[in-house]
Amino acid sequence: MDMAKGSYAGPWAKGNRNTRIRASKALVAIFEGTKVTRDDIKRIENEECIVLKDGTEFGDGSKVREYEDTDATNLMRRELQAYNLLLANTFIDIPSLETATVERAVTAGKDTGKTVTQWLDHHHHFMRRIFSRGSWNLNGRFYGGWWQLIPSVLRKEIYINDTPTVEIDFKGLHISILSAEKGVVIEGDPYTLDRGLIAGAPEELQRSMVKQLVLTALNAKDRRSAFQSFRDGFPASHVGKVMTNVELSLVLDAFVGKHPHLEDLVCADQGIRLMNVDARIAEMVHRFFTRRGIPVLSVHDSFIVDYTHVKELKGAMRAASNAVVGRVLDVSQSGLGLDEMIDDGDDEATSDFIGWRQAPRTAGYLKRMTSWEARVGGVIVPYDQVGRGG
Repeated sequence: MDMAKGSYAGPWAKGNRNTRIRASKALVAIFEGTKVTRDDIKRIENEECIVLKDGTEFGDGSKVREYEDTDATNLMRRELQAYNLLLANTFIDIPSLETATVERAVTAGKDTGKTVTQWLDHHHHFMRRIFSRGSWNLNGRFYGGWWQLIPSVLRKEIYINDTPTVEIDFKGLHISILSAEKGVVIEGDPYTLDRGLIAGAPEELQRSMVKQLVLTALNAKDRRSAFQSFRDGFPASHVGKVMTNVELSLVLDAFVGKHPHLEDLVCADQGIRLMNVDARIAEMVHRFFTRRGIPVLSVHDSFIVDYTHVKELKGAMRAASNAVVGRVLDVSQSGLGLDEMIDDGDDEATSDFIGWRQAPRTAGYLKRMTSWEARVGGVIVPYDQVGRGG
């Protein structure tokens, strides 16, 4: 094994070393000379999926805490086990990829700017709910799916059971939740500020940076730590890496000026509580689809479903947000659902839409699908081959 002794760098460190351990090239070479494949490696039976930690969800400082089960934890476990079983029996992949891997950037710590290999296979379908700071009211988000770790542009290419998908997002979820709690309705995109506020950043990049700064500030206890954590999230070449505290204060002040009702909530350690709220929304969405045997993939504030169930997903998200927050929260989507096209009643347009959404399938993807079918003992019949309503 290779071990890189950790440093105290990174927003999660908080005085703890973050050490990396991985298989050495020599160990990898041994396995490459055998007939053992990744499919021969199984997860631990009855692996725990409800986790309570002392710290945050990140790093070595987050020690797992033992807890006594209650009716609530038993219910969470049963529901998450059912959801994980559904995911285990679902083929989730990206047909344009020859290999089930993606190189993703490291965005925090001393390895910022480097890349790591992210596997996109069934070994990374297992989801856990992680609660933080020893409280069932903090965090509680769902973690573990590879779709949570890849760039959004690649998420648009995900297929579920060889069928195209659509991703539905809550618009500015945490800001919307806080505003609902304050009795305020936000109009438009909360993260869009005056152009040129961040020097050298085009409009879309500025919006992205404002969003990251605000979400970082919601998690922080003061501006100084928020600004340092914000800078730690960028590689050396990024404009965000060199922004000063004064410049970042101007951006944060502009956001608060646009949303004055949030002034007392910025840098007030709100993030981890808000994660618990959005996790309860996700829990309801998971429950709705799991009971129907329909796989849905969650990315904290968004959900991915095959394009024959888009209307159902939007309805479930609205119902869940209303139940948890007391208000139906706005959503946006990355593409049109096939079920939405069918409702228009235009058969020719629907047929064209089906063909347009079908991506080229690489030989590697087809091989992975065949292997999956053999492993689970099923056969995938994509929607375009069984016809409308199949």
